[in-house]
Amino acid sequence: MSKITVVGGAGNVGATVANVLAHKDLVNEVVVVDIAGDMARGKALDMWQQAPIDNYSTYLRGTDDYKETANSDIVVITAGVPRKPGMSRDDLINTNANIVTTVTRKIMEYSSNPIIIVVSNPLDVMTYAAYKASGLPSSRVFGMAGILDTARYRAFLAEALQVSPKDIQAMLLGGHGDTMVPLPRYTTVAGIPVTEMIDAAALDAIAERTKVGGGELVKLMGTSAWYAPGAAAAQMVEAIVRNENRIFPCCVKLQGQYGMKDIFLGVPVKLNKNGIGQIIELQLNDQEMALLKDSAQHVKEVMEVFDKLQG
Repeated sequence: MSKITVVGGAGNVGATVANVLAHKDLVNEVVVVDIAGDMARGKALDMWQQAPIDNYSTYLRGTDDYKETANSDIVVITAGVPRKPGMSRDDLINTNANIVTTVTRKIMEYSSNPIIIVVSNPLDVMTYAAYKASGLPSSRVFGMAGILDTARYRAFLAEALQVSPKDIQAMLLGGHGDTMVPLPRYTTVAGIPVTEMIDAAALDAIAERTKVGGGELVKLMGTSAWYAPGAAAAQMVEAIVRNENRIFPCCVKLQGQYGMKDIFLGVPVKLNKNGIGQIIELQLNDQEMALLKDSAQHVKEVMEVFDKLQG
């Protein structure tokens, strides 16, 4: 793989994706495309001038012309309006569904078989929108949510336990946002079950903070986060380019897994050069499955709103 495009690259999240990818030195070229063409060109130029300092070879180019995205191997879509204080994710659907659909169609004009990673919110339904607009197999269109959510969960746990976040492994399922499903049974600290390291009440409080993690940052900054989301999307790209078969929670189309069909939901998958190499089906207990079904119902309702908008 030699070329990655970041759509919405003039924004904070898109620019962070491009910058992290450049530092990983994975590919020959990263194209930063945005309706704000001069901002995209400026940010790409700034990052290219950073290359001699930080010792990477990846060339970065900014543009507002989708012709320059031709033959992209992977496309990361971050385009959309960021969430404002007091705005729910669902409030974003009208505007962002149109943006994601439009940019996906533009990408497909010039790249025949890319892998598309969606970061735009509301995440689950925007992934659905990109899938419908692209015509690609569902293994090649999926969303970044779970990696960010688990990162927040792990960061909060590391702080509470006074350990390195490197030693914490965790898994969350479901929709991105308030209905996500943390799984303490699948959370470990250097292989030790987290339930042996922290009491139930403190663990529940961390899980609740994780669920509203995005909202906490919006209240603090007046806009959505960008460092962690950008790094999370770049980590997905790295797993694909390096064909690593890494297991991450991603927003994917379920086709019978977990007893659900035709819904985009966060579950663990293997990521490799083909995109989604495998959807992993965990053996959930009754309580965990009930929470996942509640989350799925919320996502399904938003997907139905999108379908009605499309007429």
